[in-house]
Amino acid sequence: MLIYKILRAAEWQALKAAGETAGAPVDLADGFIHFSTAEQAPGTVARHFADEDGLVLVAVEAEPLGAALKWEVSRGGKLFPHLYRPLAMTDVAWTAPLPLGPEGHVFPEAMI
Repeated sequence: MLIYKILRAAEWQALKAAGETAGAPVDLADGFIHFSTAEQAPGTVARHFADEDGLVLVAVEAEPLGAALKWEVSRGGKLFPHLYRPLAMTDVAWTAPLPLGPEGHVFPEAMI
């Protein structure tokens, strides 16, 4: 199963340069890296990145993350995937730009 992290362009560049990241400021504050399922990602983007352009959608296979990935209750009482270790470039299955269109962000067909 793929899970998704939305990164700003600078955060994506930092991950590529360093080879790993502890996440965005919200992740650092919460002590884990926030992910979303395919179903949850549009709501996450609308809620936290509504008017931001230049976003990158990072797809990660959940199973290889092992015990570091925990499914915890979050928005709307739903279970969200949270990663309790740095995200490494070797964890990344694929990435895609998440452009801002006239009706919100445009997700890649590979995710739908």
